[in-house]
Amino acid sequence: MRSLRLVGLVIVPPILLAVAGLVHPHFLTVGTARSWQRLHVFLLPVFPLLAVGFIAPLWRRPGRDGAGVATVVAWVGAFTYAVFYTGLDLVAGFSAGTVARNGGAFSDLGAAVQPLFAGGDAFGRVGVYGFLVAAAAMTVALCIRYGVRAVPGGVILIAAGWSFRDSHIFWPRGVLTMLAIALGFALSARLVSRPRP
Repeated sequence: MRSLRLVGLVIVPPILLAVAGLVHPHFLTVGTARSWQRLHVFLLPVFPLLAVGFIAPLWRRPGRDGAGVATVVAWVGAFTYAVFYTGLDLVAGFSAGTVARNGGAFSDLGAAVQPLFAGGDAFGRVGVYGFLVAAAAMTVALCIRYGVRAVPGGVILIAAGWSFRDSHIFWPRGVLTMLAIALGFALSARLVSRPRP
């Protein structure tokens, strides 16, 4: 039962993000601004919850060994992801949506929101690199503890993290990326729920 709870805990955020990706507008216009803005308000607490997928499988006091060091690095990467990707959501999501909703005040909406997208993208890049660091470090920690059984989940998370760099949650690639993240987290969580070999 613990295994199912842990797997459920780590897959809910990426699945919610995948579902949101199905309705995420591909472009921000005056016509899509309201749904763009509202979606990013909903996503504000969901994006940082992806970090739970790194924290929950490594939930115990880190030792003074290689696995312990990798665990701390994974936690720092997860924190970096959560903080900076939330910045992307606020700036390129909510703020750009707010500007676009008031687009009648601007003769060139693209010029008005482009600085917000550029700033948000900078935050997002740092966040995704934090995600990649967390994925690699969690894979190392789990490989030290559980052997090669940790490799499939880690490889999936690293590949999905690489895709996440420029896919966000946009359909189709971003949605598939979130589903791959859910699978990688599920494999890692399932692994730690079983006895060691």
